[in-house]
Amino acid sequence: MGELQGVYAIWLREFTVYLRERERAIASIITPLLWIFAFGSGLGATVAISGTNYQTFIFPGIMAMNVLFTSVFYGMYIIWDRKLDFLKEVLVAPLSRKSVFIGKMLGGVTDSMIQVSVLFIIGYFIGIPLTPASIIASFIILFLVAVCMTSIGLFFGAMLSTMESFQLVMTFFIWPVFFFSGALFPLDNLPAWLAPITRIDPLTYGVDALRTVMLGLPGMPLYISVGVLAVSSLLAMGLGMLAFERMGKI
Repeated sequence: MGELQGVYAIWLREFTVYLRERERAIASIITPLLWIFAFGSGLGATVAISGTNYQTFIFPGIMAMNVLFTSVFYGMYIIWDRKLDFLKEVLVAPLSRKSVFIGKMLGGVTDSMIQVSVLFIIGYFIGIPLTPASIIASFIILFLVAVCMTSIGLFFGAMLSTMESFQLVMTFFIWPVFFFSGALFPLDNLPAWLAPITRIDPLTYGVDALRTVMLGLPGMPLYISVGVLAVSSLLAMGLGMLAFERMGKI
């Protein structure tokens, strides 16, 4: 019971910080809106994929992108907490490192899912064919994406010591993961060199699963995409917990 209370306390702290930093929430929505309206509308006027308007086609990918950016960069707050000595206080508390990680991870996932809810509202008004069933299924898929990417962000946050090094590593991580995920293009008929890269990108399976449940445009079987996401999330959580266990010299 004490561990659960500790996890809840850490999650509540992260959630409260998020609610107080309104600029952070607003800024995180601006980038996906630019992709949806500027990029999607521009190409959408002349491009259609599988009979689907391009803006509609990339909408699931942009939602996955928003979760990717929000979740991974959430790991930067570990470095910030370290500088403020807040993390030291947490780590010396009678609470396991795994519980600290889970509380932090759930805080980051909550941030991402709040922003996802806003994007669903925007999607409804721009004509994305959403149904209650597709929204619920999409939330489950995006939750798995958020768990995976938040865990990766926390892993790097625990391993790195400065904001500059974190931002450098994340830049080399985030953009390849996004561009090779198929968020902006279909996965069929890819060049021989590109297809294998997309298959090892965990976000690929999130984007593909979202297109399946939201637009009815399947690439891979849904159970494979969800299964790969679930396994990737567990592996990422394991790496994150291991990094927290070794984070003794702060």
